[in-house]
Amino acid sequence: MATSNPKLSIISVFFIILSFLTLQAESVKEGCEEETSSCNDKAKALTLKIIAIVSILVTSMIGVSAPLFTRSIPALHPDKSLFVIVKAFAAGIILATGFMHVLPDSFDMLSSSCLPENPWHKFPFTGFLAMLSAIVTLMVDSLATSVYSKKSNAEPDQEMASNVGHFHGHGHGHHYEPKLAGGAKQLLRYRVIAMVLELGIIVHSVVIGLSLGASSNTCTIKGLVAALCFHQMFEGMGLGGCILQAEYKPLKKAVMAFFFAVTTPFGIALGIALSKMYKENSPNALITVGLLNASSAGLLIYMALVDLLAADFMGPKLQGSIKLQVKSCMAVLLGAGGMSLMAKWA
Repeated sequence: MATSNPKLSIISVFFIILSFLTLQAESVKEGCEEETSSCNDKAKALTLKIIAIVSILVTSMIGVSAPLFTRSIPALHPDKSLFVIVKAFAAGIILATGFMHVLPDSFDMLSSSCLPENPWHKFPFTGFLAMLSAIVTLMVDSLATSVYSKKSNAEPDQEMASNVGHFHGHGHGHHYEPKLAGGAKQLLRYRVIAMVLELGIIVHSVVIGLSLGASSNTCTIKGLVAALCFHQMFEGMGLGGCILQAEYKPLKKAVMAFFFAVTTPFGIALGIALSKMYKENSPNALITVGLLNASSAGLLIYMALVDLLAADFMGPKLQGSIKLQVKSCMAVLLGAGGMSLMAKWA
C-alpha cells in the first residue's frame, strides 16, 4: 500500500517529539506550588487510574471497532443515509472536542499566573498556534493527497490502458475509465483523512492521559474517568467511520484501531510513571502541554469542518436531499452539544 510507509514515519516522528517534550516538562521542579486539598490521596488515586486505564481501553476499542463491523448491517453501509447521519454526529463530537475541550485547556495553561508575564501574557499563543496548526494540516492534507495520487496513478496506468482497450472492443470503454478514476481519487481522499485525523486524535489523547495519570486529586479523576469513557467511545466512532471508508486491509484497520484505543491508557501510564517528577503547574509543563493542546485543537477543528462536515455537506448525496441535510444538521448539533455539555466535567 502506497500510504503505509509515510504514515508510519509521521506517527514515529510524533512519538519522538512527544517523548522529548515530556522530558522537558518533567524535569522542572520550580514553579507554582501545588494546591493542597482533602481530595489529594495518592494511594486512592492510583487505584482510580488503574480503573481508568482498563475502562477507557475497553470503551475506546468498542467505539473505534463498532463502525468497522457495520458492513454486515445493510442500514449502516457507507452508501446508506444512516451512515451519513451517524458520521455527521461523530464529526460534531470531534468539532466540539477541539473547540470546547482542547482549545480552552490550552488557553488556561498558556495564560496561567504561574507563567512569566513576558511573553506568555502579552501574545495569544493558543490562537496563533491553533491557526498555524490548521494551516499546516491543510498543507499536509493537500500534499499527501497529491503524492499518493501520483504514486497510485503510476502503478495501474498500464493495467487500466489494457482494460480500457478491452472494454473499447466491447463498446463500453467510455463508461469504464471515468468511473474507476473517480472512485480511486475518492478512496485516496478517505485514506489521507483517516491518517491525518488519527494523528490529531493521538496527540490530544496522550496529553489527556498524561494529565490524568500525573494527578493525585481523586475528586477530579472520578469525574474525568466517566467523561473520558464517553468521549473516547464517540470520538472512536468518528475515526472508525473514516477508517471504514478508507477501505484498508483488515490488518491495517486493526493497527489503526489499536493505536487509537491504547493512546489514552498509554498517556495515563506515562503520567503515573512520571508523577513524582511531573508537576502539572510548573512553567515547562504548562507550556509543553498548552502548546500541544493548541496544535491538536487546530488540527481537529480543521479536520472536522473541512474533511468531515464540508466534504459530506457539499457532496452530491446531501446536496441531492434537503431531508437528509436537515437530519445531518441535527446530528451535528446533537454530537457537538453533547460533547460541549461534557466540558463541565472534563
